Order: sequence, then C-alpha cells, then structure tokens
Amino acid sequence: MIEVVLLHGLLLLLPLAALLLYRYNATFHYFCKVAFFNCWIAAMATLLSPFAALRGRSVENMKLLRAAILPLKHFYGIKMQVWGSERLNIKEPYVIVCNHQASLDLMGMVEVIPDRCVPIAKKELMYMGTVGWACWLSGIIFIDRHKREDAITVISQTARTMRRENLRVLVFPEGTRNQDKSMLPFKRGAFHLAVQAQVPIFPVVISPYWDFFSSKDKKFTSGTCTIQILPKVETRGLSPKDVPELTETVRQAMADALAEMSINHCGDQYAEQPPFPCCAGAGAGRGTGSLEREKDTTSTRS
Repeated sequence: MIEVVLLHGLLLLLPLAALLLYRYNATFHYFCKVAFFNCWIAAMATLLSPFAALRGRSVENMKLLRAAILPLKHFYGIKMQVWGSERLNIKEPYVIVCNHQASLDLMGMVEVIPDRCVPIAKKELMYMGTVGWACWLSGIIFIDRHKREDAITVISQTARTMRRENLRVLVFPEGTRNQDKSMLPFKRGAFHLAVQAQVPIFPVVISPYWDFFSSKDKKFTSGTCTIQILPKVETRGLSPKDVPELTETVRQAMADALAEMSINHCGDQYAEQPPFPCCAGAGAGRGTGSLEREKDTTSTRS
C-alpha cells in the first residue's frame, strides 16, 4: 500500500518537476522547444503525406508543408517581419538564395516562399521516414553533395524543368548551417542553375537569431526575425565562366545586408524604421547588371 502511495506521489511530482525545469532552467527549456519543433515536423509530415499522395509528386503539395509549418511561429512567440516581399511577385521562374543558420530557417522560408517553388535539399533528408516521404511528394529536389557528377546532372535537369514548368527553386548556398557573424563561402550550384536556365536570382537574408535562439548557448526564447528580400540579379546573357564572379557578387550583397542587420537588429525597431539600403553589386561579367534599388513595402507577420 505504501509503495502504491509513493508511486502515485512520484507520478504527480514528475510533471511538476518538469514544469519547474522548463520555466527556470534555460537548457531544459531549449531542449523541450527543439524536441517539440522536431516532433511537430514529423507529426505533420505523417498526417499530411497520405493527402499529398493522392495528388502524387507535385510542387503543389508544398502548400501543405507551408500550412503545417506556419503555426510554429505562434507557438514560439516569434514575430516575422518581411521586407521587399513584392519583389517576388513576378510570373517568370527564378532562383532564391538564402543564408542558412538553423532548422528555424524553415519558419522563415515559409514566410517568403512563393507558389510553385521548391527547395533543393541534401539527399539524406529523403531517407528520414515520413518527413522524407513528404518532402519527396512536395517535389523537393534532392542532391547528393558527395557525388559531383550526379549533382551536375540534377542541376541540368532542374534548369530545363524550371523553364518548361515555370518553377522557382530555393537554395541555401552556404551548404550547411552557420550561426557565425559572417557568411560561409557559397557553393556555386545555385548560380550554375540560374545561368543554365537564364533566370534571375533573388537573394534573401534572414536576420541573426542571437536575440532568442542559440544552439551553442542552449537558448530558445521568443523574439523577432526579420527577412530582407534584396533586388534581383539578372543572369540573362551570362555563361558558365561568369559564375564565379556572379557568386561573389551575390554573396557580398548578402553579407553586407547581414552585417547591417546584425548591427541594427533589435526587436521591433524594424517596424518603425525603413529597411537598410541594399548594396548594389558590381556586374558579374556581361549582363549581370547591378542590384538595382527599388522602393520597399513592409510585410509584418506575427
């Protein structure tokens, strides 16, 4: 009898202890939120995959993934602010390149990703159970980073598909997560893709998460995330030999934008101030053009 009472008492104390740890222990708080994030993605993939399977592999299924990820910002108390979203409102195909900091980039991605747009992801993701299945059904393009010839083939096939099916493609050109103050060197795959397809590039910069998230410091609180869509970079008339300079032009513009955001980013400050000026990039060979200045409109999503 005493053992039963003690067991019941222990069962009652465990939730209370977990609640206290969640409230007062930053590390426990961090791991709980990360676990919830991963469980939410897995659960939504499992739930939505059968509905997506009815349509088959299609870029239209990206709308289901987007709808599944959008609520996460409310659960975590993260306010999303988007600058320059009107720039993506063109009917032609294009390539979006974006900096990559953490899994939280998914929340930023779904804020800006247009219709008929799919990301390029590492092939390993395809084997992650229902998550991989959901990604495959959504038309996500998988690339084997360890097999250069296979990657080149995928890029060429994707370039043809973009023109034929009016497809937009999102790429994280750093190739891996990076929470440093500067951007990593860019892989050139996204730029070869844009040049082969002769479509413009839209650089997108997500502000640093330092205010509310750090995997190193095990911090995960609420905060504000700002997303800046820079002016498009034309690739019409460029050839593969122009890709190195094109890559560096876009990277420098994004690095300058990230540096400006790192200095100025402080919560709702962006709601009251105009966006920082975008740095005009030098032409990358013939036809690259510059990152022209355009009037921005603000989209705040919370």
